[in-house]
Amino acid sequence: MVKKYADLYLDARRALLEKEGQFASNIARELVCAASGKTAEQMIADRELYAPEEVCQLTADFVRRYAAGEPMPYILGEWDFYDMTLTVTPDVLIPRDDTTVVTELAIKKALFLNQNPRILDLCTGSGCIGLAIAKRVKDARVTLGDVSQGALRVARRNTLEQKLATRVKCLPIDVLKPAQEFLGTFDLIVSNPPYIPTETWKTLDPSVRDYEPRLALDGGADGLDFYRAILENFTPALQPGGWICFEFGIGQENDVCSLLRRHGYEITELRKDSAEITRAVLARKREES
Repeated sequence: MVKKYADLYLDARRALLEKEGQFASNIARELVCAASGKTAEQMIADRELYAPEEVCQLTADFVRRYAAGEPMPYILGEWDFYDMTLTVTPDVLIPRDDTTVVTELAIKKALFLNQNPRILDLCTGSGCIGLAIAKRVKDARVTLGDVSQGALRVARRNTLEQKLATRVKCLPIDVLKPAQEFLGTFDLIVSNPPYIPTETWKTLDPSVRDYEPRLALDGGADGLDFYRAILENFTPALQPGGWICFEFGIGQENDVCSLLRRHGYEITELRKDSAEITRAVLARKREES
């Protein structure tokens, strides 16, 4: 059944009112705009026009999915991160503001590396960190690595959409195994690995636990399995004097720093997020004697 855009919006708002309260209007508008391909201004201008049946059906589907708890980025199929609009699917984590901390720390270091630095983004997911680095560091050569083929498809699409394919490549890389020799060595390794302890994962909000990929969240019994693996398997792929940059969870900074020191790194900087929670570390691999 076709409806005017005004009625389409009002019906969506009404359906979301109990769940979202004062935010229902904005969410309803965003869903109708996504379904119709119109901007908010265009939708207001066309409010007395009838929407095509397929737009009405798609809006109803979007509202149903949102009401069931599915995160907005998966419904829209995209999300903004670091001045980029990135494709996202349930194969990858939704890029979050928390990750801007490790991204900014890595960019700050990468800008002062030697010319044409080689940078490796492990557990890349959507590619958000590595692509942000490539955008800001114009001579960087960036490799995006992930074990998930679904994630690599998303990363490749984002690489193309950001017009970075000449300097960014996407490769299947399993951090639980030794680094492949063909990768060579890097000046900087950056990673936002899975860091949620298994028991904590079970208690996550359903919008995360039921929709985002467990592969990208579950970091093992203490949440540190992937830090151990990266340091064991990829330290040989880092140049002597090279740099590594990690994101980690709340309260994990001491454990992550201890692992880094144990593998021959010197901690040079810890960075907090906007809530004053320590979220990222930068460390340097000691020069070989």
